[in-house]
Amino acid sequence: MAFVVCEPCIKCKYTDCVDVCPVACFHEGETMLAIDPNECIDCGVCVDECPVTAIYSEDEVPEKWKSYIELNAKYSQDWPSIEEGKDALPTAEEFKEVPEKQEHFSPNPGQ
Repeated sequence: MAFVVCEPCIKCKYTDCVDVCPVACFHEGETMLAIDPNECIDCGVCVDECPVTAIYSEDEVPEKWKSYIELNAKYSQDWPSIEEGKDALPTAEEFKEVPEKQEHFSPNPGQ
């Protein structure tokens, strides 16, 4: 079972998780990251690295974020792979504690 990046990542896009991932399962969108469920080896090392608690095991995704399971599967196929960490978005500190951010999701790939 794969891990899933959920709503807290939106407008933050910290990449601490990418730095510890032993495989190339993270993909970068404009406003968040996604995990390819076919590449994730279910090791879980990324979970504790996320400063906004955005990563959950697929079977532990909170009900309100269940749609992110499909979102990760879809966009991890469209967005470029990211294998090295980079600076968080300039909006990260401002949006770190914002509870509902779905309206800020962008389907565009990251750079």
